[in-house]
Amino acid sequence: MYYIRIYVQAQSEKTAARKLLQENNLRLGHFTTSRHGANFVETWVDGMAFSELNREKEEINRLKEEFEKHKKQLLKRKPQVSTAKTKGGKTSNSSEHDHLTTDEFYEMEEILKLRAAAIRKREADVLAELEKLERERTLHIRELKRIHNEDQSRFKDYPILSERYLLLHLIGKGGFSEVHKAMDLRELRHVACKIHQLNRDWKEDKKANYIKHALREYNIHKKLDHIRIIKLYDVFEIDENSFCTVLEYNNGTDLDIHLKQSKYLPEREARSIVIQVVSALRYLNEIKPPIIHYDLKPGNILLGSGVYSGEVKITDFGLSKIMEDSDDSNSDGLELTSQGAGTYWYLPPECFMIGRAPPKISSKVDVWSVGVLLYQCLYGRKPFGHDMSQSAILEQKTILKAVTVDFPSKPAVSSEAKNFVRRCLQYRKEDRPDVLSLCDDPYLRPKKLVNQSSSNVSSISSNSLP
Repeated sequence: MYYIRIYVQAQSEKTAARKLLQENNLRLGHFTTSRHGANFVETWVDGMAFSELNREKEEINRLKEEFEKHKKQLLKRKPQVSTAKTKGGKTSNSSEHDHLTTDEFYEMEEILKLRAAAIRKREADVLAELEKLERERTLHIRELKRIHNEDQSRFKDYPILSERYLLLHLIGKGGFSEVHKAMDLRELRHVACKIHQLNRDWKEDKKANYIKHALREYNIHKKLDHIRIIKLYDVFEIDENSFCTVLEYNNGTDLDIHLKQSKYLPEREARSIVIQVVSALRYLNEIKPPIIHYDLKPGNILLGSGVYSGEVKITDFGLSKIMEDSDDSNSDGLELTSQGAGTYWYLPPECFMIGRAPPKISSKVDVWSVGVLLYQCLYGRKPFGHDMSQSAILEQKTILKAVTVDFPSKPAVSSEAKNFVRRCLQYRKEDRPDVLSLCDDPYLRPKKLVNQSSSNVSSISSNSLP
């Protein structure tokens, strides 16, 4: 009975999602396919809401032209100071019938000022509405792709995997995997089922390598138990070309989508996110052997919603490094054998250095990533290589040239936040703090504790011997 209720609810949610999609196709826009020679090309067509806004912008432009015309006409009728004597000895304005009196001019001038203010407000309202619609359109396009991928998935018809996990709907799709929201019928909780699908045409050695990589990620992830890290519950084979990992379900979005919707975040929110991420990194560096995440980026930071709003969890340990034979205090770090992997905007210079031997890395890789994350949250752009492709970053050696970080004048950000970013983005890894040192950074600690520590130091200094 419980299974049937969940199944019916999932069907209802899927129907509602498609109904909303159709409504948004009309309101926000949709893709159309047209033929160009031998190829079919998808073109985006804006919906009615954008058409209405465009008409409103045209009307505002017409009003602005009218306003400028009236303004010029009023200036031509401005009262004249110079006067000329008539034959009868009286003074008279040279264009008496064209010019206004001082009172009339002032009255019309005030009317035009009010009209200009009304036009500016109307224009600001349109721009605000356009920004809102563009954010909605971004989510709509994402939902269009999600539903298209869901309709193409072989797991779309609510299968039960491993006699336990009822798949409800597709969350997202990657290169060789897709993630479904599911119900664990044994534990009666929602989970995320990540289904890895190997290409049937792959050679056996490529399949073996993919499985080896996925199992390595599973073996790292399954041992982790921290409130700021997504839990991994289970792994099982579906058939000879696919298997599934079962993860903790996060009923929210990720930081990447949040930033695309918000552009940038208030410093208080950005700082809270970083505090939580660093808490997870502390755990990864205190366990034995320590772990470097190596792929910290907005897409791998999940945000809570509802009663969990404000909370974050990190995920995706596919590129993680285990520091088995290395101790930050006694060595230069771990040899980077997978040079070229990762998301370049978030990796430090040492990951791009080429020499006779592979570069050495440590937890300071993740510290650099934290600095990039905070900068991006505060300013809505990456500090290095923003709007550049990964290949361009590599070709132009962008990160290798990232010696200093520049801060935009807006939005306003505290000097403490800027200094924290500078500490994280020290070019030489020897000058950059490791994760455990970063945990004690004054910017991440409660202000009361920082002030208390400062007062204690002052007290000790005042009581010391001369």
